[in-house]
Amino acid sequence: FYENLTATEEFILAGLSENPQLKTLLFFLFLVIYSLTIVENALLIAVISHSVKLCSPMYVFLRQLSFIDICYSSSVSIRMLLDFLSETRSISMVGCSLQMLSYAGFGGSECFLLAAMSYDRYVAICHPLTYLQIINGQTITAMLLASYMGGFLNGFIQTGFSFFHLKFCGPQQYIHHFYCDVIALIEISCGNTSINEVILLSLVGFIELSSLLVILISYLCIIVAVLRIKSSEGRKKAFSTCASHLAVVSLFYGTIMFMYLRPSSAYSPEQDKVVSVFFTVIIPFLNPLIYSLRNREVIQSARDLFRLIKYPLTKRTFGYFFTGFNCGKLKC
Repeated sequence: FYENLTATEEFILAGLSENPQLKTLLFFLFLVIYSLTIVENALLIAVISHSVKLCSPMYVFLRQLSFIDICYSSSVSIRMLLDFLSETRSISMVGCSLQMLSYAGFGGSECFLLAAMSYDRYVAICHPLTYLQIINGQTITAMLLASYMGGFLNGFIQTGFSFFHLKFCGPQQYIHHFYCDVIALIEISCGNTSINEVILLSLVGFIELSSLLVILISYLCIIVAVLRIKSSEGRKKAFSTCASHLAVVSLFYGTIMFMYLRPSSAYSPEQDKVVSVFFTVIIPFLNPLIYSLRNREVIQSARDLFRLIKYPLTKRTFGYFFTGFNCGKLKC
């Protein structure tokens, strides 16, 4: 049967809306959000890299989170913005596969990175005297490499099984989504999709549950340790260092679990578009705000950076700037 079908050469993305006036409004709205996402995360990376005060493992992880959010949001937002201005909204098989690989890879990496950040907070609060010995340069490098490798292993597997196992009928296929999502591709496949559904649930379930288990265990130990602190001010300070991370975890994991860890019978294209906009566009925009607005060290370091920008850069300024990148000299 499949041998007589015409090979699919491209896909047509449904986009977010067919209404011309609404498309124009959405274009400018998401252009502003995406621009702010890039500026906020890039600024946070620059502030952390510049400041000697922020030369600690927690901020090394936060800098990587900002980098992932830029890449993760860009993998979806750029194409979405272009489609608002296009009439055809066609995307080639190669373009579709690259988009799926990038968003699945960076999305999985963010899950593992959030788990690594929770472990970092656990060691900082429960083992403060040996914190820098446990979370040293080698440990940080290993956790970051594991996060990226685990995320992109998920991306390669999902992309490979989507484009080499699923069968698509006809030269063009209409995807009921605004980007190449694995669930949307499973829905339009004209062959047996049971293997892809099992792989999707297995991989996403493993990434979500394993990283979430690390986060829950870490915060359970943190709560026990904080409750032992006699000073109410000390307890408040300990909890405040975790509040931003908990907010990010709740937003990110909640939307992804709703999106992927559910039966295929509950699939709704319009509902999934709204949820997808939230975790691919809105969350990367909110993350730097959540981490920086209540963090006095980040705000003060940002002010220091702006003061340097106001004046001509001297040799001393360059030396200070690059010292912020080289945390090894500071033993942080």
